[in-house]
Amino acid sequence: MDYLEQYQKEFEKYDQMDHDFIDDEKIWKQLRAAENPTKEQVRAVLKKAEKTVRLDPEETAILLQNKDPETLEEMFALAHKLKQEVYGDRIVFFAPLYISDECANDCKYCGFRSSNHMMERKTLSMEQIDEEVRTMIKEGQKRTVLVYGESPHTGIDFLCKSVKRVYSVKEGNGEIRRANINAAPLSVDELRQLKEVGIGTFQVFQETYHHETYQRLHPKGTVKGNYRWRLYAMDRCLEAGLGDVGIGALFGLYDWRFEVMGLLYHTMHLEKMFNGIGPHTISFPRITPATGTPFSDHPEYAVSDEDFKKLVAVIRLSVPYTGMICTARESKEVRNAVLPLGVSQIDGGTRIGVGGYGRHDANALPDKEQFSLGDTRSLNDVVRETGEMGNIPSFCTACYRAGRVGEEFMGFAKSKFVHHFCIPNAIFTFKEYLLDYADEKTREEGEKIIAQHVEQFKNEPVYAKIQDYLQRLENGERDLRV
Repeated sequence: MDYLEQYQKEFEKYDQMDHDFIDDEKIWKQLRAAENPTKEQVRAVLKKAEKTVRLDPEETAILLQNKDPETLEEMFALAHKLKQEVYGDRIVFFAPLYISDECANDCKYCGFRSSNHMMERKTLSMEQIDEEVRTMIKEGQKRTVLVYGESPHTGIDFLCKSVKRVYSVKEGNGEIRRANINAAPLSVDELRQLKEVGIGTFQVFQETYHHETYQRLHPKGTVKGNYRWRLYAMDRCLEAGLGDVGIGALFGLYDWRFEVMGLLYHTMHLEKMFNGIGPHTISFPRITPATGTPFSDHPEYAVSDEDFKKLVAVIRLSVPYTGMICTARESKEVRNAVLPLGVSQIDGGTRIGVGGYGRHDANALPDKEQFSLGDTRSLNDVVRETGEMGNIPSFCTACYRAGRVGEEFMGFAKSKFVHHFCIPNAIFTFKEYLLDYADEKTREEGEKIIAQHVEQFKNEPVYAKIQDYLQRLENGERDLRV
């Protein structure tokens, strides 16, 4: 069966819908109505946001349209405060592993698009996956997101097999404890198979929520050409029992304010349909140049660094309980600027070429890379410098493996109790990293960070357990968690 044909019946259900949950004109009407808001209007929205509740679209539009320097600073301060209240000062680390750059789609902005003949195609064999994962583990990685092009060569059987292979690799004290997936939208039956192999979050980014722009950038006759098949991918995940889903938009394809509103409407839809379960994570990458992809060099809707800071803060204020991912597409300077504004996850030591970890340097395989990286620091350096900013680096995977996902996780997040689980587990996983992988400078700085965080629990019942677990880690035990 042709790759496109296998999903054709699924498409029909969406093609017959009168409308979907993204109303382009309504979004623009809300944005136009909020032009040049007063300080009083902005502060009224911030007063509601202080309660750690999701904002309504009209309220988010006011924040997006705010240009007043004084209240912008108030927005940034509150975004930081909410992130600290919900997630504490931990920053979770992961690294992507690109499994395949073969793709049947022809997205105009993407280095993987099928018509890009400057891209040398490759899909890792199981043995090559072993090699890549082994290198990642030796550097200290514990969490990964597996990335695949959309191709008949990387169908559901291959996805499942590759996930199992990643989990099977052990090296010294290390292993990948949680593999998230960034792949093509799948059917409910296919997603149930992925659930069986134990994946973490399943990510599908809509790229752009604007209907006309989506159709212009994603040619007909490809699977990705169907807007609604992609838009409802997270619905199918939750129907299949995958509790954690990740949404995102690629900023630079259309007006950034519209895309933030689209992410909010997507969140609202999921919460309405699935008993309050919103996205586990929201991602907001910006377009960066890719080999053989002129569109990516000069995107029409390029987002400035100042607007990028603003959109990060607005997402945190609008959906305060979701995880927010800022990737190594951004430079070190930009990441450091937005980290205090609500970001809870970053990658470090990233290589995005297929087979890139074996090369040991980023941006080294331009004919195998979907885009270019802005932050090419080693994991060790990103960990140390993130800690020096006042954060505690975390490699924790406890919630996934304890079953704190979906509705239960959202309940914890919305009630501000996540940090009671996560800070101790951040301490333990950071200690593991320092013992097994860090250089002397990072180890020295890291021990100071751990001591400061342990002190915060001195008058709490968990304090004795934290001390006990830290000593057990020193004695050689691993993977201790609450």
